[in-house]
Amino acid sequence: MRFDLALHDKARANLAAFDRRAVDVEGRKAAAVAVVLLPDAEGRGCFLLTKRAPTLRAHTGQWALPGGRMDAGESPEGAALRELDEEVGLKLGAGTALGLLDDYPTRSGFVITPVVFWADDPGALAPNPAEVARVHVVPLEELDAPDVPRFVTISESDRPVIQLPLLGSLIHAPTAAVIYQMREVVSHGRPTRVDHLEQPVWAWR
Repeated sequence: MRFDLALHDKARANLAAFDRRAVDVEGRKAAAVAVVLLPDAEGRGCFLLTKRAPTLRAHTGQWALPGGRMDAGESPEGAALRELDEEVGLKLGAGTALGLLDDYPTRSGFVITPVVFWADDPGALAPNPAEVARVHVVPLEELDAPDVPRFVTISESDRPVIQLPLLGSLIHAPTAAVIYQMREVVSHGRPTRVDHLEQPVWAWR
């Protein structure tokens, strides 16, 4: 899957046609994450993924999309752009936003709004060591591997737990749910819902 105008136009059109679901915060904390489409050195269409720093107070060492809590009066796009700059040093303009995916309510009390961005010239990334241990540029084609995604059951919930086998590891929800919906909507134009997909118990706090 090449990073080119055809991918850009397809992603924008698929997101525009997607009837996204918004979730009322209702006492939870509003957050936003950046789903960034960008090229790798071979010109393939990719997305940005980080590994959280082990020194963070919560969710240390977990796979994540750049993002965080929204400030008062801040839009999801504004929050995602701010966090993207703070976490990996990627500065994008508001015009790079392609659209939104479904809100995802987490077990830890957040409602996450994913914003899809197009970064045609990202330059060198500069991860903030206080927040990010590693940053990866993952080809979109890896999301179409035969074993992606996996769904498993746990005794603590009647909802399926989603796992994405990537980068020699397993990525779990909420990150896995957002990435999976990005694959379905952006790459394939399928209106797949993911808010029913469960997180592992260790991520409930």
